Amino acid sequence: MPPARKRPRSYDPAKTRAAVLAQFGNVRAAVSALTPEQLAAPTRLGDWTVRELVAHIGVALLAVDRLLDEPEPARQDARLTDWPSAIAADASAIAGTAHRLAAGHPDLDAYLADAEQRFTARLDAHPSGRLLPTSAGALPLTDYVVTRAVELVAHTDDLNAALPGLDVPYDRQALATCVRLLADALAAKAPGGSTEVRVPPFAVVQCVEGPRHTRGTPPNVVETDPLTWIRLAGGRLTWADAVASAEVSASGERADLGPYLPLLG
Repeated sequence: MPPARKRPRSYDPAKTRAAVLAQFGNVRAAVSALTPEQLAAPTRLGDWTVRELVAHIGVALLAVDRLLDEPEPARQDARLTDWPSAIAADASAIAGTAHRLAAGHPDLDAYLADAEQRFTARLDAHPSGRLLPTSAGALPLTDYVVTRAVELVAHTDDLNAALPGLDVPYDRQALATCVRLLADALAAKAPGGSTEVRVPPFAVVQCVEGPRHTRGTPPNVVETDPLTWIRLAGGRLTWADAVASAEVSASGERADLGPYLPLLG
């Protein structure tokens, strides 16, 4: 008998909204103190400077405003776990938008303040079940806000990597939300029950086709910390490098997640 399908993870809309705003606030506070030299520094995201990265972080909230201006889809035709792999199709447009916004908004603090105001106003004005035409398909507003936590946490890590010592903090709920969605996306991409992936203290998922584990110590186990997991899922770190540097512990013949990574794009 095949295993019962696991119920999708649920997210509390109020907690998710608070987490997104808290993480965005952490970024705003850090950006307000950056010098022109720091804003011109390179990042690990192709030809983006820190200024363009910050402009893109604003888009994480402005995307809600933009999608709510589109006609509402007739029905939901996507799952939240579809979103990570779907954003690759938007890569060139995303890069172009980041360059344009960075050039058009010399006052980044005012730009971020406007993005936050629009985000909160639109959430207040629309029900959580309102459907949005996202790159993954039609998703409820409440689900799309979960993806905003992923964007903000992943790009906060990019910002910290670009400017050592900046140390923008991570809101715990935003970090947990990011880890959980990416872990669930892995389980959706590589369905099965032969391998247990642990990202303490936030997520444990079963994945990869093969003999299903039912009790005792799983024969195939992968374990890592939240930021390493996010870097792997986002393509900032390769599986081989993470294993070689002991940032990931992987045991068992089915514990190689390399074929399934990255997840974003």
